[in-house]
Amino acid sequence: MASFEITGGYQLKGELTAQGAKNEALQIISATLLTPEKVTIGNIPEILDVVRLIELLEKLGVEVNRTGEGSYEFRATNIDPEYLLTSDFRDRAAGLRGSVMIVGPLLARFGKAYMPKPGGDKIGRRRLDTHFTGFMKLGADFKYDAAEEFYRVEGKNLKGSYMLLDEASVTGTANIIMAAVLARGTTTIYNAACEPYVQQLCRMLNSMGARISGVGSNLLTIDGVGSLGGTTHTVLPDMIEIGSFIGMAAMTESEITIKNVSYGSLGIIPDAFRRLGIKLEQRNDDIFIPAQSHYEIETYIDGSIMTIADAIWPGLTPDLLSVFLVVATQAKGSVLIHQKMFESRLFFVDKLMDMGAQIILCDPHRATVIGLNKQFRLRATKMVSPDIRAGVALLIAAMSAGGTSVIDNIDQIDRGYQKIDERLNAIGARIKRIP
Repeated sequence: MASFEITGGYQLKGELTAQGAKNEALQIISATLLTPEKVTIGNIPEILDVVRLIELLEKLGVEVNRTGEGSYEFRATNIDPEYLLTSDFRDRAAGLRGSVMIVGPLLARFGKAYMPKPGGDKIGRRRLDTHFTGFMKLGADFKYDAAEEFYRVEGKNLKGSYMLLDEASVTGTANIIMAAVLARGTTTIYNAACEPYVQQLCRMLNSMGARISGVGSNLLTIDGVGSLGGTTHTVLPDMIEIGSFIGMAAMTESEITIKNVSYGSLGIIPDAFRRLGIKLEQRNDDIFIPAQSHYEIETYIDGSIMTIADAIWPGLTPDLLSVFLVVATQAKGSVLIHQKMFESRLFFVDKLMDMGAQIILCDPHRATVIGLNKQFRLRATKMVSPDIRAGVALLIAAMSAGGTSVIDNIDQIDRGYQKIDERLNAIGARIKRIP
């Protein structure tokens, strides 16, 4: 496993452009399986998870043509569903959380899909019940082999249905949508996730000939069609990377401009950082963060400690709570970070405490951060990246710390952030990749 060696204490200055959204790309690329016609996608982030998914589609028989950096053409004309039963597929899919997104499209077009238990971040329970319950409501048969940890779902004649999702799962909603677009009749999905990723998927599918209404709300209506055609689509900038850059600028007292952020798709993210006292400005479709030596966390009107918690869209995405937590360690004031969705995501705080941060881990879901107000710089240390988001949070901490830190297992960071060391070094960071 590769490592990062980070020399902290350097201010950054310059412009950054966010990569394409990882979570959207995994859904959009999977949707190319719904049609035999050519689908062209731009602004694809060439990160580990996405590259592995593209390789998986190629093994299935999808013709893939890279036309430029981040630009690909997909043609799923000659698909071999029997590949899903091979050991090669099991090995590839089991190591990739995003591989679950191919189940809906394969079920819709070929009437069957098979899936090993997918891997990914170890951040707590990540159940797939919502996905498969939705497929069953469309008329599919579902079986799970607990011994082999293998899912099977089959249904030649899917039929539209009303369903109320037990959770507003982003991937679950997307998977069900992709299964429903080719089903006979009308499907109604209530308590649907409505994140920008899902909105983008619906817009792409509609451009391919699907009939989806209610896009952007939690009530979707899908009138099934007989087939879908090709299209051209561009992936949004990654809101998680944009938020990571905002936090990084504040922690390192840097002046940074983040270019072409699709500001209207960021939701509550900019205001959530402002609640930590971080100054930022919208300049056309860019975000400018000035260098600031101090930032102070707001309190509630009655003076009580503020809580920053994740919530379904348009609430705050859980993928940014690790960044908010690390940024709060150098603020003035205190904040309660409440990670509702995943019970293991806050366990990385022991590494921040080793660096001198004042954090009380209340339970698996909550941590209280007592800001150091930059009076005491974090100490350099040796760490291991446990997951994508904690990994970049630790990188931000190391960039603000005194001395040289080492982060091992940076494959976890590479899964979600494209050439992050090269891009940050270009504006003044000191990050060395060690094979």
